[in-house]
Amino acid sequence: MIILDENLQDRLIREEIARWYPGQVISITKLRPQSSIKDEAIPALLRRTNEPTFVTINTNDFWNKIRASAAYCIIAIEIPKERSLEIPRLLREIFQLETFKTKAARMGKVIHWTPTRIEYYEENRRIIALLQE
Repeated sequence: MIILDENLQDRLIREEIARWYPGQVISITKLRPQSSIKDEAIPALLRRTNEPTFVTINTNDFWNKIRASAAYCIIAIEIPKERSLEIPRLLREIFQLETFKTKAARMGKVIHWTPTRIEYYEENRRIIALLQE
């Protein structure tokens, strides 16, 4: 399951991801409808679902701030909201990397994508950087 942050609500983003991703693609708001969801509540919501991958462009509040957990994966993509329609393509490129190719490989990681590199940490919070091609 891919769960999109509140700032990625454009229907086109969900539809584009659903074209190539075999699982569900939903908004974080589906996990707690009709309420405001604070960033610090997101890990608890993710733990209630089965191995979700949470995608956000809110890198300042997630990258190197949220504790990694084997129950989920968080992908923080560093692009401005105006470019959020690029998320499906970027996410697919991330999923094609050997390190993140399967759900099992992604679980327990907090991933940070920038135009020049991809880095991630696991529970030990040691940052590992991958150079993009």
